[in-house]
Amino acid sequence: MSAPLLQVTDLEKHFAVGKKNFMGKATQTLKAVDGVSFELERGETLGLVGESGCGKSTCARTIVGLYPATAGSVKFEGEELMGLSRSEWMPYRRKIQMIFQDPYASLDPRQTVSSILAEPLAIHALDKPRDRRLKAMALLDAVGLNPRHVHRYPHEFSGGQRQRIGIARALALEPELIICDEPVSALDVSIQAQVINLLEDLQERFGLAYLFIAHDLAVVRHICKRVAVMYLGRIVEIADRDDLFRDPQHPYTQALMSAVPHPDPVLEQTRERIVLTGDVPSPMNPPTGCTFHPRCPAKDGVPGTRCQEEVPHLRNIDGGSGPRQASCHLDATAATQTSA
Repeated sequence: MSAPLLQVTDLEKHFAVGKKNFMGKATQTLKAVDGVSFELERGETLGLVGESGCGKSTCARTIVGLYPATAGSVKFEGEELMGLSRSEWMPYRRKIQMIFQDPYASLDPRQTVSSILAEPLAIHALDKPRDRRLKAMALLDAVGLNPRHVHRYPHEFSGGQRQRIGIARALALEPELIICDEPVSALDVSIQAQVINLLEDLQERFGLAYLFIAHDLAVVRHICKRVAVMYLGRIVEIADRDDLFRDPQHPYTQALMSAVPHPDPVLEQTRERIVLTGDVPSPMNPPTGCTFHPRCPAKDGVPGTRCQEEVPHLRNIDGGSGPRQASCHLDATAATQTSA
């Protein structure tokens, strides 16, 4: 069996915040990513979903080396990436690229599209200058833009067109993995569908793998093969897309799924919604034990104070069309009672 294309194990990213003490060290720590683990196979699309502020984008930026990891492991094609120097990272920059959320902020307004698309090639010393211009035109054509517009500036394009330019830039080095950080959330709904269809076409054409970060579950259901659900810096459930939407196992995932509107008005009026109480805790002071327990409607089903004291870990769950995992003491309790 070959190694997964991307393997993330117990990844942590903590930020020092707040006032500093007399030794110059920050007195508080923000735990943006707190023990994330998952695998991504070649040509697969894994969705990473959760509420705003749960750590999705920080996780992505840590994986690609934009943030240094606090702890954990990130392996690409079996090779460890954490702790690499800038020069050691260079070969992997060609294989791992990123599409950013805001198409208005991710492109340099002082550069032409030709310069933007040729810059990655120049950094990696690929092709001659003339060939880079031709490559830029070919990339524009690949993402559905007019190659003759290669000498225009970003402000001359609409938001959807700018995001296509961002996609073209990610394709310039012919990567194997593209991390899509909410690539359609800043676009109009009509444009979102076009960009999603483009990403699917490019994946089939170039054999790409996607780590697709989003909070729109309808988009995730359309493009992703598997889905990982994050809450307060941790993954609480990973499952095949159809299994997750049909039969979510973690109480937080169940609440998310209950909020998705149904196209049938009759079912929409009769289905039961799960309304969570309270607010999302601060990542600077997360709850002990299971971070979801202050809002969990199922915690009464777990005897004692296990939810408040013990951190649940991802456990394999039987059933479904593929491997699935969830981190909930309720599942562990039920499994123990069944075996007894």
